[in-house]
Amino acid sequence: MKNMDTAVATRGRPREFDADDALAAALRVFWTRGYEGASLSELTEAMGITRPSLYACFGNKEALFKKALDLYETEKMAYMQTALDAPTARGVAERLLHGALANQASSCDPKGCLGVISSVACGAEAEAIKAEVVARRASSMAALVQRFEQAKADGDLPDGVEPEALAHYLIALLQGLSVQAGTGMCCDNLGRMVDTALAMWPGR
Repeated sequence: MKNMDTAVATRGRPREFDADDALAAALRVFWTRGYEGASLSELTEAMGITRPSLYACFGNKEALFKKALDLYETEKMAYMQTALDAPTARGVAERLLHGALANQASSCDPKGCLGVISSVACGAEAEAIKAEVVARRASSMAALVQRFEQAKADGDLPDGVEPEALAHYLIALLQGLSVQAGTGMCCDNLGRMVDTALAMWPGR
């Protein structure tokens, strides 16, 4: 019986629920509802476990969210890292924008970006979560700025283009794409946004 999973785990025997499946379910709740909007009751119901089991396996709500964010970055945002390996700055932008577009076009996942949804949370409960998301975004931004600095040093970007400003511009495009998707914009229009952004990309 699932209601016995915590007691069973306490005695050193295997839990009677799959932790990976439970975490994936929690991710979908956070992705759909945001950190503040996701109640513990909603989370435990979606995960198919009791509240004591959640605490025993994942920690508190904040710890659960961080684990869900790790899963989100690993499974849904993997294109962010591979994009940096593109041979040109434009190629980086193409991989990032098309990767984000593919995510929003998926019929299996909620729309919008978990990081964007959580970074605009404003309640006192969410301050630590907002700080966590902002810190992770800063790390991604630093990597993108470094990649564009290398592109400029290689002569791949015009002299007048500032790598940091270009990185902020691209991140703003990605965030805008997720916001528009979250408000119901169709995939065709999202695709046109991507095409327009790439058409305006600075080049020699």
